[in-house]
Amino acid sequence: MIDHFGINCADLPTAAAFYDKVLGVLGFTRQMDFGVAIGYGTAGKPDFWIGGGDVASGPNREIHVAFSAASAEEVDEFFATATGEGAEALHAPRLWPEYHPGYYGAFVRDPDGNNVEAVFHGATSG
Repeated sequence: MIDHFGINCADLPTAAAFYDKVLGVLGFTRQMDFGVAIGYGTAGKPDFWIGGGDVASGPNREIHVAFSAASAEEVDEFFATATGEGAEALHAPRLWPEYHPGYYGAFVRDPDGNNVEAVFHGATSG
C-alpha cells in the first residue's frame, strides 16, 4: 500500500544529521540525495524522505505519501479520479527517470493540502 513517504524540515542540514544517526542505528542509510531532499532506506530503495527549502511551518506543513500502483494504467486512473474529485494536479502521470528507470508516477494535492502520489515501478508502454 505505502510505497514511500516524506516530511518537510525547517532546517534540512540539522534534520539530515539527526536522521543519519538515528536511522543508522536501525540499519537505514542515505540512498538518494538531491540536495533539497534526502531519501533513506536500504538496498538502493529510499522509503523515507526529508526535504527542506521554502515550506510552511507547524500544522500547515504538508506531508508526502506515495501509494503503490500495480500498473501505469492504475496511476493514470488514480490521477483522473483524484482530479475529477477536485484535487489539484501537481504532476500529471509520466516517467520520472531521475528517480530510476521505470518510475511512473502522478502527484496531486489532497483536500487538506498534502502531496499524494501513485507510483508504479516497472516497464511502461509510454
